[in-house]
Amino acid sequence: MKKLILLCLILIADFQQVQAADFPFTLHKLQSGVEGPTILIIGGIQGDEPGGFTAASLLVTDYEITRGEVWVVPNLNFESIIKRSRGVYGDMNRKFLDIPVNDPEYQTIRKIKSIITDQQIYMILNLHDGSGFYNSKYVDKNENPRRWGQSIVIDQATIESEAFGNLEVIARNAMRSANTKTNSNREKFRLKNTRTREGDKEMEKTLTYFAIKNGKAAMGVEASKSYPTGRRIFNHLRFVEAMFDEMGIEFKRDFQLSARSIERKLGRDIQLVMFNNKILYDFDTPRKRINYVPIQKNSTIEFRTNNPLIAIINSAQSFKVRYGNRGFTTLKPEYFDYDNSLTEVPMEVDGVKLQVSIGSMVRVSQNFMIQPMHGRRVNVIGYRKSGQRNESGLLIHKKQISSRFSVDKQAEKFRVEFYKGERYSGMILIDFSNKSKLKAAAKKLMPAS
Repeated sequence: MKKLILLCLILIADFQQVQAADFPFTLHKLQSGVEGPTILIIGGIQGDEPGGFTAASLLVTDYEITRGEVWVVPNLNFESIIKRSRGVYGDMNRKFLDIPVNDPEYQTIRKIKSIITDQQIYMILNLHDGSGFYNSKYVDKNENPRRWGQSIVIDQATIESEAFGNLEVIARNAMRSANTKTNSNREKFRLKNTRTREGDKEMEKTLTYFAIKNGKAAMGVEASKSYPTGRRIFNHLRFVEAMFDEMGIEFKRDFQLSARSIERKLGRDIQLVMFNNKILYDFDTPRKRINYVPIQKNSTIEFRTNNPLIAIINSAQSFKVRYGNRGFTTLKPEYFDYDNSLTEVPMEVDGVKLQVSIGSMVRVSQNFMIQPMHGRRVNVIGYRKSGQRNESGLLIHKKQISSRFSVDKQAEKFRVEFYKGERYSGMILIDFSNKSKLKAAAKKLMPAS
């Protein structure tokens, strides 16, 4: 069921100089083909709230909608997510009433407003991580009316809308269902009505109030920052799923809804394809640093990935790969001119002859051989035989490749690179694990909406 998406980003000159325009948010439309309502879910409006933006990204990568539609913006304030900042240019969630044209986030706000007001949208959920635990009564310094965590926030009880206008009733129904998924009273969601139009000047500036003024049902979902990220994601998703049920949106997911199972998924099964399939990495647990990455000379980097929270930043003569606000791996480059004439290579895998496309990952149980190609040199990264510069025509076993040259910590995935003279032609990835079969990973990456 794994959903694979396309995310094309241009490399930025320096980590400190990343700008909002360089990392725009992405919109992903999860369509069922079966008539039903459409909900918009937004994560990452504040970059220091990983529970919200990671929950939204899991909707993109691991959910299948079978009735209705779910539109997801998992990375609204992508620059702030990358920099672990609440808001590099101030609080984005206070810019929906008025924003100067010269504000660096002006175009971002305009674009998300146009999505919110799309006639197809019936409901908006804005996912946040909030402080402590909201309670209408004072319990202690961490649980009281001034806290936001574990609350569902509405601006008013009802709105004039063709559907889903009774916000308080809908929120309470979804909360009641979501709260059956936990035995902790403190973890249960509570309703927080800010009564914004009665004079709350701060809340008048927010995304949800902008939506309500435009006739759209909208709520904030606040998971408590007192919990680790995996638990926050679990809390977000149990309410999101309850809202799906309330609206009549049907879905499937490919994991158990628990904090433990969510933690095991984070940062796993990440695919990264660069330069039109010339470079392919497929990670569960990447090495901290990958050396000898053949980057095209005099070129900006464009890449595709299956996760909307992946970004690449140029930093101190290396490329930092980020997974949201986490460092994922570092790519140490070598620069080459590229040759574009090679599209597939002849191989023998466990005794079976194959034609394998450049930019593919190949499952190997015992051994493999790259068949000789006229004018081509083969380099199996980590394999060394005295006097052997071209490693085609050799039967190679895993034990003959140095584990420190793998791209993953499990030492199961290794690069095979191809050259024409001194020009780099592309690579395939050899997978010695028992998890995957031959797959053209680049072809699995599908365009985002």
